[in-house]
Amino acid sequence: MNTYAIFAIYLLFWVISAFIMLPLGIRTPDETGEIMVKGQADSAPSNFRPGVVALRATILATLLFGLYYANYVQGWVTVDMLPGYGGSR
Repeated sequence: MNTYAIFAIYLLFWVISAFIMLPLGIRTPDETGEIMVKGQADSAPSNFRPGVVALRATILATLLFGLYYANYVQGWVTVDMLPGYGGSR
């Protein structure tokens, strides 16, 4: 696997991980007791911290990519093992 493929696959894992981590730990103004600004949506987060989301996404993406790469090298699960995708027909 070349470096560009590794970077591209890791980036895909990171984006998916970021979307998974986005809603974790978010509180609305009703939950935190803050006063809402006129025109603000009731569901708007009052404590959004993009740095924490990026850190969590990086940790999760690194773990998932590590498992993916270990499977790529070791061959734990291959296409031939998946029903309908390989093997003898």
